[in-house]
Amino acid sequence: MIKKLQRRFIHITLAALTVAMVLVVTLVNLFNWVSVRRELQETLTVITESSTKKSRDGDGFHKNGKNKHSQNMVKEARWFSVLKDPEASLSLILSQHTADPDEETAFSLAEQALNSGRQSAFLQDYLYQITDDPDGGQTVYFLNCETRVTAVRTLALLSVLSCLGGILLAWLFVTLASRKALTPMIQNMEQQKQFITNASHELKTPLTVISTNMELLEMEAPGNQWVQSTRKQTALMRHLVDELVYLSRMEEESTPLTMEKLELSDLLSDTAEPFLAMAEFKGLDMKLELEKPLPVNGDRASLSRLFSTLCDNALKYASDSGPILLCGKAEGRHITVSFSNAVSEPLSELQCEELFHRFYRMDSSRSKTRQKGFGIGLAIAAAIMEKHGGTIKAVMEKNNRLAIICSFGRRE
Repeated sequence: MIKKLQRRFIHITLAALTVAMVLVVTLVNLFNWVSVRRELQETLTVITESSTKKSRDGDGFHKNGKNKHSQNMVKEARWFSVLKDPEASLSLILSQHTADPDEETAFSLAEQALNSGRQSAFLQDYLYQITDDPDGGQTVYFLNCETRVTAVRTLALLSVLSCLGGILLAWLFVTLASRKALTPMIQNMEQQKQFITNASHELKTPLTVISTNMELLEMEAPGNQWVQSTRKQTALMRHLVDELVYLSRMEEESTPLTMEKLELSDLLSDTAEPFLAMAEFKGLDMKLELEKPLPVNGDRASLSRLFSTLCDNALKYASDSGPILLCGKAEGRHITVSFSNAVSEPLSELQCEELFHRFYRMDSSRSKTRQKGFGIGLAIAAAIMEKHGGTIKAVMEKNNRLAIICSFGRRE
């Protein structure tokens, strides 16, 4: 339970941090790109306006700049233009601020821009803009954006790497600090478990005295219904106390288990054998469908208790509309054991999760008139599975069948 809580704390913390960091990185890079795109477009607009006015020298661009920053951008710009006259012939016009592109490359870029159907867009490492000339021709202006685009890409790469590095460092920090952060909650849980264990041990003595007294009274007054009822309730109390003690021990991290190599199909067959007779007596059909081999590492006693609890649960709540199926099979690196039975009423997803909570009963009224029990058996089953590093879940299948599925790590 504590390890599960610790993992959940780490996952939630990292998820929140990851979302925040990704959002910040995305917004920073988006704002940077929008800003660069606007500056480049403004620079190209100044160039086209200046060229249209026949002001191709540096001073001309300086005068036509909208602000000081735009003026500086124009002075540092590297650009060229391609003129397409009314006869559809192309001619290259170079500015003094660009490295001379070869004519073939310039004409190819111009053809692509003119055929794109867009007045302004990015093409390779250039931002182009098309203007219509008074004589019916067109001029395509190309602004070299390689330096600015490379800077944008570099910032994006560095920010992504920084984000990943930050997430990794956060994961290390949260992993190391999670135990300390959860210490108050862990201590509270441990105190609750210790209280249950101590209280259970303290209850055993008066229950034993009551049980002994009832036996003596029954010897003096055999057949007395009050004595028999008290003995019955005392036995139920002792069973509940034993269950609570066992559950508390299973949930303690320090509780040792005797792990050994087991063949799960043999263990399940042996455990289910007495329940086959019980099912036949109740008029139910219980079937075992087990593959071999199903090798696992586990504690024989606790796994036997797990399987007997699940068999008993299936018998208690099975309806007459279908057989009770106990299936075991290997699925890759995992071994799956499922206990399925038809139920009179389907369970919701929330109810399936609550089955493994302490004192939860499928009967919503929690009345003991339908089935005996305290609703603690499946909580013990979940604790045993967690001790073995496995998982347990309940799902609704077709035809109103409830399946409780246990997944173990396969022994290599």
